[in-house]
Amino acid sequence: MQRLLVLFDLDNTLVDRQGALTGWAADLAARHSLEDEEQAYILNVVADRASPSALDTIRTRYRLPVSAAEFWRAYCNDIAALVSCPDEVLGGLDELRAAGWRVGVATNGAVDIQRAKLRATGIAEHVDGIFVSEEAHARKPQIRHFALAAARCGAMLGDGGWMVGDNPVKDIGGGRSAGLQTIWIAGDRTWPPEDAGPDHAVPHVRAAIDLLLVHSGVHTRTTT
Repeated sequence: MQRLLVLFDLDNTLVDRQGALTGWAADLAARHSLEDEEQAYILNVVADRASPSALDTIRTRYRLPVSAAEFWRAYCNDIAALVSCPDEVLGGLDELRAAGWRVGVATNGAVDIQRAKLRATGIAEHVDGIFVSEEAHARKPQIRHFALAAARCGAMLGDGGWMVGDNPVKDIGGGRSAGLQTIWIAGDRTWPPEDAGPDHAVPHVRAAIDLLLVHSGVHTRTTT
C-alpha cells in the first residue's frame, strides 16, 4: 500500500513564530532600555525573514556589545526556547504516521534557527523528513522546495499528497502549483475572494491533522 504524503509548514502552523518574536523583541527592548517604537522596529526587521544580516542590522543600530556571530547564536537559542508545539499536535503527527502517512516539514528560513526550533519543540522526532529552504536555496512557493521536502520523506510529488500551512501564497499557492492538495490554517482570517482557495480551511493545525486522519479512514475525536 502506498503511503500518503503530507508536508507541514513550521512557522505559525506547527509553532507560534509570531508570539515568540514578540516575546524576544520585548525582552531585547527591556534589556537595553529601548522605547516602544524601537521594539516595533525590531519586530519589523525580523517579521518576514530572520537572518544573520537582519540581526546584524539590529545589532548595529543599537550598538550592542556583542559580535554579529554571537548575536545570531543568542537569537537562535532564545527563539528556540520561546517556541513550543502542543502535545496534541505532536501526538497527531504520530497518529498520522501510524495511519500510514509520510509526514514532513517544509519550511523557509535559515538552517540554524529552523533546526533549533525543530529540536527544541521535539517536532524533529515526530516526522519522517525535514527540508529547510536555505539547505538548497529553494524557497516556497517554488515547486523545487516541495519536491525536495517530499524526497526527504522518501516520496515524490508525482505520487500526490497534501500541504498544510498558514501562508496563502507560499504554502497554499505553492503547494497547489506542486500538485498537492492543500489545507489552510486560517485562524480567524478569511480567504481573499479574488484568489483560488485551498481545498480545505481549518482554524488550527490539530484540526488539519484530524481532517487528514478522516481522509485516510481513521476515525478521530471532534475538535473545536
